[in-house]
Amino acid sequence: MKLDVNGKPVEVNVPADTPLLWVLREEVGLTGTKFGCGKALCGACTVHVDGKPKRSCVTAVGDCTAQPIITIEGLATDKELHPVQQAWLEENVPQCGYCQAGQIMTAVILLRTKPSPTDAEIDDAMSANLCRCGTYPRIRKAVHRAAALLQGAK
Repeated sequence: MKLDVNGKPVEVNVPADTPLLWVLREEVGLTGTKFGCGKALCGACTVHVDGKPKRSCVTAVGDCTAQPIITIEGLATDKELHPVQQAWLEENVPQCGYCQAGQIMTAVILLRTKPSPTDAEIDDAMSANLCRCGTYPRIRKAVHRAAALLQGAK
């Protein structure tokens, strides 16, 4: 099965119903995407498939063969972090860090659809991603910072 992962062609030999999460982690070697609940409830496994957020723990790899897949490892370029990643560092968001890849992937999609989100819009968009450490106030600040960074890049 042929995949496009982070802009690179990847070929894997797995059943089509294998969860994308396990293909990314075990077959492709990209371990930034985390296993949280296995039921699409926590958001730790969020990746982008064809520009949309997908919970990779319940997304069959066979459903992704003709679409670009972006993981947390694919956001940064060789020279710089994605503005959302940069904002996460500047706001010191992670505590344990386990959920943060999924949080960042969700924030990137939010900022594509709402370049200057309000607090309520951030809370609504990010509410489906759980953080057991409770870093939600820092997440909100980082999303605002990332929005400003992205606006300055234009």
